Amino acid sequence: MLSRKSKLFLTKIFSFFSVVRGYNIWVIVLAQYLSAIFILAPERRALDILFDWNLFLIVFASSLTIASGYIINNFYDAKKDLINRPRKAMIDRLVSQSTKLKVYFAVNFFIVTLVSFISWKAVLFFSSYIFLIWYYSHKLKKYPMIGNLTAAVLAILPFFGILMYYKNFYHVIFAHATFLFLLILIRELIKDLENIEGDLVNEYKTIPVLFNEKTAKTIISILTIATLIPVYFLIDIYDVGYMDIYFYFSLLLLLYFFIQLWKSKQKSDFLKLHFLLKFIIVAGVFCIILIDPSVLLHGQKLLSQHYNYFATAFI
Repeated sequence: MLSRKSKLFLTKIFSFFSVVRGYNIWVIVLAQYLSAIFILAPERRALDILFDWNLFLIVFASSLTIASGYIINNFYDAKKDLINRPRKAMIDRLVSQSTKLKVYFAVNFFIVTLVSFISWKAVLFFSSYIFLIWYYSHKLKKYPMIGNLTAAVLAILPFFGILMYYKNFYHVIFAHATFLFLLILIRELIKDLENIEGDLVNEYKTIPVLFNEKTAKTIISILTIATLIPVYFLIDIYDVGYMDIYFYFSLLLLLYFFIQLWKSKQKSDFLKLHFLLKFIIVAGVFCIILIDPSVLLHGQKLLSQHYNYFATAFI
C-alpha cells in the first residue's frame, strides 16, 4: 500500500500533468518529426532526420517551451478556469501558484541552456518564443482578435523553428502552414464562444464579449471559407501524395462544422465544435505519412537490416 505522502506526491504529479497538458505534447513532438521527414526536409533520409541530434534538441526544447507556456497560461487563467473548466481547475489547484512559477522559471532557464549547444540563433529564437508566450498569457489574450492571432502564431512557431534549421522554403510548406494556422485561429475563436462566462467575469475583451455571438460566428464562417484557398493549392497545385484524401475529408468535416456553428447556442455545442476542430488537426498530423507511405516501408526495411546486422554480430 502507498503511504499518504506517496499518494499526495502522485496526485500532484497528475495535477502537473494536467497543467502542462502532457497529452498534447506528444502529438506536437510527432507532428514536428513527421513534418521534418515529409514536408520540411523531404530530400533527406528519414533515419538521418530521426537520429539528428540538433533536431532532437530543437524538438525537445520546443516541447518544454510549450509546456512552460501552459504553466504560465494556467497561472494567469486560474480564476477564469474556475468558471469555464471547474473540474480541471480543481485538479490544477493541487499544485500551488508559487510552485507553478518556480517550475516555469526553472524550465525556461533549462531550455535556454539546452539550445545554447545548438547556436546563438537558437538561443535568440527560443528566448523570443518564451517571451511571446508570457506576453500573450499576461496581456494579449485579453484583447479581441490580437489574442487569437497571437495564439495561432505561437502554435505554429515550433514548426518555423525546424524550417529555419533546414532552410528549405518550399511554397508547399507555406500552404500547409496557412491551412494549419486558419484551423487553429478558428479553434481559438470557438474557445472564446465556449468560455464567454469566464471571460465576462474576468473582463477579457474577446469578440463575443465586446460585440456579440453573431459577430464571432460571422468571423469564424469567413475563416472557414478561407481554408478553401490553401486546400485548393495543396490538392490541385502541389503534390501531396495520398494526403489529398485527408484534405477532401477535412472539407466535408468543415462543411458540417459550418452548418453546426450557426445552430450552436450553448457551451456544450461549442465544446463539440472545439473537439471536431481538434480532431481535424490531430488527424492531419497522422495523415502526413500519406504524402509518401513508402518512406515508412523503406525505413522499416533499413531498421530490420540494422537489427539483423547487430544481432548477428553479437551471436
